[in-house]
Amino acid sequence: MSKTPEKQKGDPETTGHVWDGIEEFNNPLPRWWLWTLYICIIWAIGYAIAYPAWPMLTRATPGLLGWSTRGDVAADIAAVQEANAEINARLASTELTQISADGNLNSFAVSSGAAVFKTWCAQCHGSGAAGAKGYPNLLDDDWLWGGDIEAIHTTVSHGIRNDDDDDARYSEMPAFGRDELLEGAEIDQVVNFVMSLSGDAQDASQVAAGSVIYEDNCSACHAEDGTGDREQGAPNLTDAIWLYGGDYATLSETVSNARYGVMPSWNQRLSEAQVRAVSLYVHQLGGGE
Repeated sequence: MSKTPEKQKGDPETTGHVWDGIEEFNNPLPRWWLWTLYICIIWAIGYAIAYPAWPMLTRATPGLLGWSTRGDVAADIAAVQEANAEINARLASTELTQISADGNLNSFAVSSGAAVFKTWCAQCHGSGAAGAKGYPNLLDDDWLWGGDIEAIHTTVSHGIRNDDDDDARYSEMPAFGRDELLEGAEIDQVVNFVMSLSGDAQDASQVAAGSVIYEDNCSACHAEDGTGDREQGAPNLTDAIWLYGGDYATLSETVSNARYGVMPSWNQRLSEAQVRAVSLYVHQLGGGE
């Protein structure tokens, strides 16, 4: 049987709880701890009133001060835009071909264009602009619509095959198989001929027949020698650079069902200075002409 210890002189009151004869002293909390707790409670109430705090269905309570992190970011952006207003105005008004002659302006344009590219273009063309299947490599000299600074500016401004801009670059390859413009055997023949233009055909015996099919159906866009036509965005078939792939299966898919890549227009989403900046950035990567 447990024995309750005797209470000593000066001992505080107990809580009344007993565990195996052990009682718990009812020691008061340290005053510094209590005051810290009270101050934290007061601070939390004040914060919840002054700043965004309580989540609601679509947003949080705005707080009496109306402060927000987005507001801070917007203010920072506005400050940068104000600081760069003069040079952006120069960038927007200077002839495209003359910008590179102005060292300070060109340096600003390339740096600004890199930021625009990483924000808006890298998702498709890659962070290093090397492209991907269906998205052009911007580092080489193979340009569907031209690689000089003015051609790049036009492409960036208006885009390709989109429904948003009446001045978008536009061309459409027929789907020779899907629309029954060519028989399966004829597609095999023309694919082998196209492969022979930049390498080895899968079946050399079909190249001669394929050249006839090509001349009748493809040369109007890709030229008789297969070097393409930039006015129509028709690829050069002789350089072994392929947007979707140059193997037999991929070329057969391209001829049968065609390709229809779309690029958005940027002249309504970006300022003229930003469009020019990203055009200059792309042009100086090494593939620009």
